[in-house]
Amino acid sequence: MAEEKFRRYLDLTAGAQRKERAERVGRQNSGPERALPEAKVETLPEEVRAAFQASGWTQLLPVQSRTVPYMLAGRDVIVQSRTGSGKTGAFLLPLFETLRATLDVTQSLVLAPTRELARQVHTEFQRLAEGTGFRSTAVYGGVGYAEQTQRLTSGSHVVVGTPGRILDHLFRRTFHLEELRVFVLDEADEMLSMGFYPAMVRLKEFLPVARQSCMFSATMPPKVQALGQEFLRKPVFLGLSADGVSVEAIAHRYYRVGRMEKDRALARLIELENPDAALIFANTKREVEYVQQFLANYGYDAAKLTGDLPQRHRERTMERFRQRRLRFLVATDVAARGIDISELSHVFQYDVPIDPEYYIHRTGRTARAGRAGTAITLSTIEDERRLVSIASRYDIELMKRTMPTEADVARRVAERMTEVLEERMRSRSNLERERLQRFLPMVEELVREQPELLAMLVDELYHERMHEGSTRPAKKRGRRKR
Repeated sequence: MAEEKFRRYLDLTAGAQRKERAERVGRQNSGPERALPEAKVETLPEEVRAAFQASGWTQLLPVQSRTVPYMLAGRDVIVQSRTGSGKTGAFLLPLFETLRATLDVTQSLVLAPTRELARQVHTEFQRLAEGTGFRSTAVYGGVGYAEQTQRLTSGSHVVVGTPGRILDHLFRRTFHLEELRVFVLDEADEMLSMGFYPAMVRLKEFLPVARQSCMFSATMPPKVQALGQEFLRKPVFLGLSADGVSVEAIAHRYYRVGRMEKDRALARLIELENPDAALIFANTKREVEYVQQFLANYGYDAAKLTGDLPQRHRERTMERFRQRRLRFLVATDVAARGIDISELSHVFQYDVPIDPEYYIHRTGRTARAGRAGTAITLSTIEDERRLVSIASRYDIELMKRTMPTEADVARRVAERMTEVLEERMRSRSNLERERLQRFLPMVEELVREQPELLAMLVDELYHERMHEGSTRPAKKRGRRKR
């Protein structure tokens, strides 16, 4: 009887979610009050139209036609749009109306989370700006300062870069932002997962009050919303997806992996996503215990929640999770009933649920109170058909993704750690920097002879700073028992 009631609850929940989703689509498609008409190629200002024609594009993409009018009107905007939807053009095209080639200073600053994205945006602007006299510079960590400094001091109208290295150049007075007109935060959700928030707070001191600010994000978790409130003034919110339809509250993704590869696949995705906290579901108590132990051995702060644990123990674990003193909670479906965690950005499913209704129950733990969230499922080839059937049953837009390689994760981790190390260097006094010089010969020798010793130190720092969440301050910790 209890199980039947629970099934009815899940059916009602799924129906309510579909209804709410449809209502939300209607609200967001209607746009803000007094919505501006969408842009068309023939209605673009002359300079913007010339840049568009130089791009080789045949028509404006939905995110561009919706966003460009607000940027041309000088409005601050928050645009929720998936990666690959054309958002780079949405914020680059209006610059050709705003910037002045005769004013030889930085007039637009674009912050990006990775050097790859910074290079892409920089390259795209150069392509659009060919023959216009506008210059841009890509600025990011992990490389020397000399070439970047030369390009900045010679004058760049648009600077694209990662927050930490941008901040370094501002401290060095390589360039200034007194004449800044347009400030863009690209992939804001990804930027925060990289741990850039402290650098952005310090960078804000260099921004002029009178500026136009724009934020683009694939998802809109609470920390991204808070970032928008901090950097933007009365922004217009535009919710879009790749095809112009409003985004869903939950992004559903799955990866097909071998049964014996699931544990390392989970760790790899956690490294890539870097959530502040997440629920991880497995089908059986035995699997929950295995996953929790695997994550703990890997260095993560993880606890388990199963039905056979004493009630007091379960309550203590849940309280730690709610208070963000526990980063990962691995649970069975039965143990997770009634869990209500606000501001939870990610749910991982180590197994495809046997019962289709449990998919709704699991993924519904994220995206509460109208916020966005991400649900990631690991599926074997044997379970893939059942997973696709579940998505069809509940009208879920389920995206299949290719598993990131170890090299992909290593690049992402390296960029995070470069930012962490450069941030620490910025906090050093001149005397402390002078003291560091004594170790340079030693470090150079270690790089040649024993690089694993340096890798060990960086790994310990990574664990300290990143495995405890990207926005929480690092806790003092004792030596871990081996």
